Order: sequence, then C-alpha cells, then structure tokens
Amino acid sequence: MIPRYTLPEMEAIWSDQTKYETWLKIEVAACEALHTLGKIPAEDLKAIQEKANFNIDRINEIENVTHHDVIAFLTSVSEFVGPSSRYIHMGLTSSDILDTALAVHMVKACGLILDKTQLLVKKVIERAKEHKFTPMIGRSHGVHAEPITLGLKLALMKDELCRNITRLEAARDDIAVGKLSGAVGTHAHLDPYVEDYVCKQLGLKAAALSTQIIQRDRHAYYLSVLACLASTLEKYAEEIRNLQHTEIRELEEPFAKGQKGSSAMPHKRNPIICERICGMARIVRANAMVGLENVSLWHERDISHSSAERVIIPDSTHAVYYMLHKFVAVIEGLMVYPENMMKNLNLTRGLIYSQRILLELVQHGITREDAYLIVQRNAMKVWSEGGEFMDFLLADADLLKNVTPDQIRACFDIEYHFKYVDDTFKKLNME
Repeated sequence: MIPRYTLPEMEAIWSDQTKYETWLKIEVAACEALHTLGKIPAEDLKAIQEKANFNIDRINEIENVTHHDVIAFLTSVSEFVGPSSRYIHMGLTSSDILDTALAVHMVKACGLILDKTQLLVKKVIERAKEHKFTPMIGRSHGVHAEPITLGLKLALMKDELCRNITRLEAARDDIAVGKLSGAVGTHAHLDPYVEDYVCKQLGLKAAALSTQIIQRDRHAYYLSVLACLASTLEKYAEEIRNLQHTEIRELEEPFAKGQKGSSAMPHKRNPIICERICGMARIVRANAMVGLENVSLWHERDISHSSAERVIIPDSTHAVYYMLHKFVAVIEGLMVYPENMMKNLNLTRGLIYSQRILLELVQHGITREDAYLIVQRNAMKVWSEGGEFMDFLLADADLLKNVTPDQIRACFDIEYHFKYVDDTFKKLNME
C-alpha cells in the first residue's frame, strides 16, 4: 500500500520485523517440541532459546546471494546461536514457516478489521437513532418512489455491516490454521506432535491434512470476505456521493476547515473520501480474484501463489482497514440537510403517494386494473402539465364515484409510511 493509506497498527502486522519475529517464534517452538520428543539435547535447546535472534540487514544481504528468504533468515539466526543451530528447522520445509506465520498475521489483521467494523456499526447506530424519523424520498431506478427515513437507510447499513462481521469472524476462524508437516505434508521427518505444539503456542489449529502448503481455498475465502466488506463500504459511500449531488444535497460528507475542493474552482466541496473508498473497493475485489486463481496449484504445490500473496493479502487488509477508518469519520461527521429532503419529497407534487391512492381505490371496490389506470392517467398529467396530483385526482369523476374527497386527502399523509419504523429498529436491536 502507498504509505499515505496505511495505519500504524496494521502496518506493524505486515512489517519485516513482525514477520521475522513470528518465524523465529515458530522455529524455537518447534525445537521445544523436538526436545520433548528427545530429539534435541537440553543444553542445545537452552542455547537456542537464549541466543536465537536475527538481523534484518544481514538477512537482506544473504538473500541477495541465495535468492531464498527462509534460508537467509536461518543463516542469520545461526550466526547468533552458533553450533546448536544445527537443530533449527529440523524436518521442516520453508512453507511450514511461511504459511503458519502468514496465518498468524492474517488472524491479527482480521482482528483489527473486526474491531474497526464494530466501531463503525456503533457510529451508524448512533446516527440512525438520531435520524430515525427524518423523512426523505426513497428512490428506485434513480426516480422518486415513496417516502422513507434516513434512519431506515442507516439501519440497513448497520444490518449489512453486521452480516459482514459474521463473515469476518468465520474467515478469521477458517484461516487460523498452521502446518508443520514437511515437504509434501506427510510428517515423514516430523512427528505430528510438533505441529500440534507449535500451532497451540500460536493460537492456531493444526491443519488436519496439508500438502507442502496450507490449501489456498482458505486464503481465497478470507480475501473474498474482505472484498464483500469493501463492496458494502463502497455501496454506502456511493449512496452518500449520490445524495451529495448539488441538485439533491440531502447528505454531505465532512468538509474540514481549510480543506480545498478544486485547484481551479474555489466553491467546490467534493465527496473525495467516499470517492476514495469506492476506488479502493475495486482493488480489494481484484485481489480477491487473484486469491481465487491461487487455489489451483501444480500437484502438492508450486509457488505461483506466493509472489501474488505478498502483495494482495497485506494490501487488502491495509485497504479495508483504511476504508473503515475513513468511513467512521464520514459517518461521525455526516452533514444532513432535512430541509432539502423535504423539498425533494415534494418535488413531484404528491406523486409519491400514488400507491396509497391505488390501494384506497381497490379497498373501495374498484378492480386493481381499473384503479391503476385511474391513478396513472392523473399521475401522467402531473408529469406533462405540472400541477398538483391531489387536484387532478379530486377532479376525476370516475374516481369520485367510489371514494370521497376526504378519503383521497387522507392518503397524502407522510406519517402513514413510517408506522413500522419502531418495529424495524426493535428487530435490528436498535431501540
């Protein structure tokens, strides 16, 4: 990720320092397990536990020659440990270290993302309660449909985010798997006890079966869940962008003091945060596609997945965490313009109550087909001629054969549309 879009707590998880610390923890834990099995003498284990360390500059120097990161790491460690280092990495293959460490880092990254998503849910609930009954027009196909409330719109966001939390928890559990089973996963050179011991030390489950690698359907699922969350954030960021259109201006993302919207036009207040979130969602979805491509590898493994994963997994976690961080700020500072919402509600001069009129006519004995024709022809007059929908209806002789003018007027009551809002909030545990 470009540094500007990283946050220190996520950056720390994917740093070289953290990576090598985790590798070292795996190697030392494996030695402890081997000692328990009588494979490593006590004095050598003690030397390993006390002396094992690494130097990143030295690792880079060695890797420039060996072109193998794990060998470079082990060589650096051996320079600290001395002769007892001959027991380090005994019976292991590189992917035992790489994949198990990657699982540790993915679990930690997912934990940060879960925490931030839960914070976003909290902020969304606060704003939803604040605007529980703030009326606005609902739109389908971009065209005015019927009244809703901003609270309902935000409640929908909360519900979707909670589904994403459930998926994140499942993905974290699915990826929390390590393996120390050797070159093709048979444990030929390493007792399964070692794998169980190390994974337990790291808070992971041991894979029931692996090849040289942990199977990549797990990583694909993890990346797909991140892509789903990113798409949810994009969905609502795009909604805010749409409602920030100058001619709509019902919502607006925060615009900070001193912020500038355009190098050429000083009046501009652009939805740049929401646009950024929408753009970054495309990256996360593309990375999920690469993760799916990585599922199929040659035989017990190749390394075509490895180079891609070094980019897509850190980048996706960085991107989603950053998107969440920024969207929390958007929701906290979201500017709401109820007066514009009411102005837009009335823009079509009552047409938004057409279904209520239709149902009223049906309840008074008119067939649905005939009622539809009566309501539609009066609605079309509003579109073509202007004027008030109610006035056209009250002048329609066919309509007044079945309903009274007061019954028609009663249909133009916006509160009718909000009678179950409280029930919806209760259903979503948002009382």
